[in-house]
Amino acid sequence: TFFFPGLTATEKKLAEYKCNTNEAIQLKLVRFPEDLEDENTTFNPEYSHQVFGDDEVAFGYKGLKILLYYIAGNLSTLFRIEYTSRVNEKFDCVEADDVESKIREIIPPGFCTNTDDFVSLLEKEVNFKPFGMLLHTYSIHNEEAGEDITYQIYKADMTCPGFREYHERLQTFLMWFIETASFIDVDDERWNYFLVFEKYNKDGATLFATVGYMTVYNYYVYPDKTRPRVSQMLILPPFQGEGHGAQLLETVHRYYMSSPTVLDITAEDPSENYVKLRDFVLVKLCQDLVCFSPVKLMQGFSQEMVTEAQQKLKINKQHTRRVYEILRLRATNMGDAEQSRSYRLDVKRRLIGPYKKKQRELAKMRRCLRPEEMTNQLNQIDLNLQREQLEESFQQLVSDYRRVLERLAQA
Repeated sequence: TFFFPGLTATEKKLAEYKCNTNEAIQLKLVRFPEDLEDENTTFNPEYSHQVFGDDEVAFGYKGLKILLYYIAGNLSTLFRIEYTSRVNEKFDCVEADDVESKIREIIPPGFCTNTDDFVSLLEKEVNFKPFGMLLHTYSIHNEEAGEDITYQIYKADMTCPGFREYHERLQTFLMWFIETASFIDVDDERWNYFLVFEKYNKDGATLFATVGYMTVYNYYVYPDKTRPRVSQMLILPPFQGEGHGAQLLETVHRYYMSSPTVLDITAEDPSENYVKLRDFVLVKLCQDLVCFSPVKLMQGFSQEMVTEAQQKLKINKQHTRRVYEILRLRATNMGDAEQSRSYRLDVKRRLIGPYKKKQRELAKMRRCLRPEEMTNQLNQIDLNLQREQLEESFQQLVSDYRRVLERLAQA
């Protein structure tokens, strides 16, 4: 509930009818009928601004609940709206938001609106099988269950029967968990889809639950190569923090590594979390390459590293440079003044590139605008600020790199 001091009685009354949509939307991945009543299986969106506006508020209801329940495997959907009371046009002279049509815009038709229909669909879930070609199987020990759980990664495309409809249901999760999500043009054949499933048992049968997925677009590179670009990647909240993202990204890299026509793999507008994940996966892949031996790392970044990482692992130059910096940090004794200084200079030399470019542009502008002595003074101020920013960037980078190395040590 929102409280607004100093409002008129009517305004106060209407303020009580505002609901935070991130709290109102309740999501579930349902395996058993009892999951429907179990609050522990409910999770909420991180974002709802793409559907409900920047305030992430729905007006006109008290106790609003927007239920979006999905069957764990094929993602058949139950959509229902509940509330304790609603503003009335006759008495309150205002209209409630049309919540239902806003949700209908993003979820595909064919959903259930009552629980009985949903439960009867749940009974057919035993027939659901993952789409496409199996690429990788792995298991993770689950403390709570006290056993190893098996997961599988598949590559699918729109020719797989039923996949188009399944993907329409799956992509609705993007709206709630990726800040700038958008739906893709599935009729473009250059998209690849990679899906993660968990295998679980129900009444003696093996079933599959959706864990997450990644979409990759294959760009053409002249004359005869492609450059796959990761577009969207989402591990659903109940499975986050278990290492599935790393398994998925590594599997996708390995899939493209075997293709002679692939040049290298990039990502579209990557988030901070994705960059950290990519650092970990690429360092894990690269650490055994000959060109990244400790002796070679101490000699500095080389063309040999760029070539070997690109040819063997489909990693581009920019990402190879980060891998080099992380592995060199591991090989460097930061307690040794000489080694530490050498590492710091090496990384800062790369970081200063954009500053130098900016400096040259500023100098050009100032020559046209101001007398010489002012230019010098301003450059001096700039340099001090630049040194501070550079040091800050360096420290931040090293702390990110250390986290990657810690994770690597545990892997």
